[in-house]
Amino acid sequence: MATFGLLTVSNVFMTFAWYGHLRYKHKALWMVILVSWGIAFFEYCLQVPANRIGSRTYSAVELKTIQEVLTLVVFGAFTTFYLREPLRWNHILGFALIVAAVWVIFRKW
Repeated sequence: MATFGLLTVSNVFMTFAWYGHLRYKHKALWMVILVSWGIAFFEYCLQVPANRIGSRTYSAVELKTIQEVLTLVVFGAFTTFYLREPLRWNHILGFALIVAAVWVIFRKW
């Protein structure tokens, strides 16, 4: 559970670092880059230990897959509530197809 918790919080930081500045388009690019780097530092402080802990149980491919699904969940909430951009049916369908890929990756053939 530590892996999932750390990766989730890491994704919150990552999403704000990568996309949070879109609400501040009037700010200078150099300024938002510096702020984004500062936020990304905390993302790395959580993501690296999450992957270390998770590697005891999951392969690197499985860890990346978990990361991507958590990224989509966090990003979906972020874009809806922070950026106030609606998720459309095709976004949801695309996310569902990625979840289907997760099933394929975690399936023991």
